[in-house]
Amino acid sequence: MSNESHDHIPNLPTLQDVANLANVSTATVSRCLNNPDRVVKETRDRVLKAVQSLGYSPNFGARLMAAKRSNTIGAVIPTMENALFAQGLQAFQDELQAAGYTLLVASSSYNQEMEAEHIRTLVARGADALLLIGHDRNQEIKSFLEIQNIPYLIAWTFSKEKNHPSIGFDNLEAMYDLTRKVLEHGHKTIGVISADPTMNDRARDRITGIRKAVTDAGIPSKNVHVEITNYSIDDGASALRKLMLNNPFPTAIICGNDVLAAGALKAAQESDIAVPSQLSITGFDDMELAKVTSPRLTTVKVPHTDMGREAAKALIEFLEKKNPMKTIKLNTGFVEGETLGNVRTPN
Repeated sequence: MSNESHDHIPNLPTLQDVANLANVSTATVSRCLNNPDRVVKETRDRVLKAVQSLGYSPNFGARLMAAKRSNTIGAVIPTMENALFAQGLQAFQDELQAAGYTLLVASSSYNQEMEAEHIRTLVARGADALLLIGHDRNQEIKSFLEIQNIPYLIAWTFSKEKNHPSIGFDNLEAMYDLTRKVLEHGHKTIGVISADPTMNDRARDRITGIRKAVTDAGIPSKNVHVEITNYSIDDGASALRKLMLNNPFPTAIICGNDVLAAGALKAAQESDIAVPSQLSITGFDDMELAKVTSPRLTTVKVPHTDMGREAAKALIEFLEKKNPMKTIKLNTGFVEGETLGNVRTPN
């Protein structure tokens, strides 16, 4: 095979070139790019300056790509075990595909280390940009994305306090509004079934919204009992059984999503607890699941489709037109199902 086929491939800078310019070893360059927090700032800054000066790209296949975009966007979602993110991700993919982009998806199983590993892999595979869920992640991976100069957008959350662009909804506000409706039905002893709020700003904000609504209504905080669990129907059922052991037991159960609410409803029915006459249960997300439970779940409608579509548009416009990504707040809504009722008064 002649060398003519390689004539148009530029001599891209290598890891050794970066090491020479920064006066460090190749191992230090690699460590700086992959684990920046493990390198002292002075050295890290020197390496980053060399990377930018040379235009070095550590991406997999960069020599063949010859500085062209891969037209691939990565997304790391917390779970594929249920349909929590499916609708938004479908809209995200549809918008990307229409613009000629390919979507690569990975699941972190709500594990920060696994999410970081997936992020590094997607970047190494040449992803032009990333969609990530929520703001909570270690500074090390944020530094990695900054050094790699990989744009990323946050979804499924909105916060005025965060300075990184996001397209989503205010989880605290949405759950606050739902809790107010629960309280308007006379409930004063509340059970909460939630995912672990540690390194999960969506779950944390929803719990905060519940507590704030209860406090604002003048109800003692001790009247709120929170059960932390994983996201599955069986976990929701188990959490409901634990909450009903409290004395006095709650008259309303507010769940962090529809999956947990469906599990709570299942456990209530198995225990011959009538919903909503004896116990009210609410969900969050308005998934397809919420429409087929009997009785139909009262829940919060999340703008999944709009969120996915707008996120894709923002990333595409940034990549193609360098239009700055902005934080956009989308609205949620209340879905009045059949699982929220008034507190039964004693005869």
